[in-house]
Amino acid sequence: MSEVKPKPDGTYYDLEALPPQYVGEIVSGELYASPRPASLHAYASSRLGVILGTHYGDGTAPGGWLLLDEPELHLLGHVLVPDLAGWRRERMPKLENVAHFKVAPDWICEVLSPATLTLDRKKKLPIYARAGIAHAWLIDPLARTLEVYRLEAETYRLLGKSSGDASVQPEPFIQIGWPLQTLWAP
Repeated sequence: MSEVKPKPDGTYYDLEALPPQYVGEIVSGELYASPRPASLHAYASSRLGVILGTHYGDGTAPGGWLLLDEPELHLLGHVLVPDLAGWRRERMPKLENVAHFKVAPDWICEVLSPATLTLDRKKKLPIYARAGIAHAWLIDPLARTLEVYRLEAETYRLLGKSSGDASVQPEPFIQIGWPLQTLWAP
């Protein structure tokens, strides 16, 4: 699949007009319309949601988290849709019934695909850092890797890259561990 190309001068109206099989984002004033995730991408994202949701989803586990799939974030003039995001309960104690969030999450996860690799890594990750999101993960289901980043001095520092069937306990969810291979489709 080729890289997703932006439409200059994208507006929220353009984003709302996209067919339902697309995920729309506005990054630096450009509209990006990405096709819905392919099966390996969706599998990795779904499995991660189950793993984290089992331990943190109700907000009572250590750290108390609110976790969401594909939330629409309005941050610093951008409209971003990470694959997963999490807010610590002390920052978002209650889930409001809203179409989008203006409060930056404490953690995001992007599941990379060939079509969105450059957008996720080169354009969105720096915006997440400028918005003050403390932790970012990049998962590549084709390469079978997990990259874990922590925000330090307004930029992300790579804490580690795990691959294959390694056992992981990545920040900020260090209370639990799991074999990375559970994210990879059989």
